[in-house]
Amino acid sequence: MASTSTALTGLAPVLDQHTRILILGSFPGAASLASQQYYAHPRNLLWPILSALTGEPLAELPYAERLPRLLAHGFGLWDVLGACEREGSLDSAIRKPAANDFARLRELCPQLHTVGFNGQTSGKFAPQFAAQGYRTLVLPSTSPAHASLTLVQKLECWKLLL
Repeated sequence: MASTSTALTGLAPVLDQHTRILILGSFPGAASLASQQYYAHPRNLLWPILSALTGEPLAELPYAERLPRLLAHGFGLWDVLGACEREGSLDSAIRKPAANDFARLRELCPQLHTVGFNGQTSGKFAPQFAAQGYRTLVLPSTSPAHASLTLVQKLECWKLLL
């Protein structure tokens, strides 16, 4: 019996006119889509890393309180893909990817200067952002599926965003 992929739509961007650093993932995992929250999987390291970068206890806060605090520090969140078909949560299972429309990014985020890509899949988009004049960093994935680096090792790489 063949498995069928499910058509999925991503999450709305978390950004504003003060966003200076945008973190782009590939596409939300199953836990994030189910809860409609970025990086909702309890073992994903993004929130602990952003807590360290901002000096705020973001990982300990309810999701609704994390986002305004994150924005206050000039960080935004989005994904390179706005839609795709996928069974499960792995990037390797993504089929029929459809990129988000980044054409209005300069208008929405006039102070944006750095785009950090959460992992190699989203990092494939780095050249097009670099061509637009943004500083780009392809960072180690915070996903629990990528456990070859410790939190401390990942954090050292992520500090380059600042």
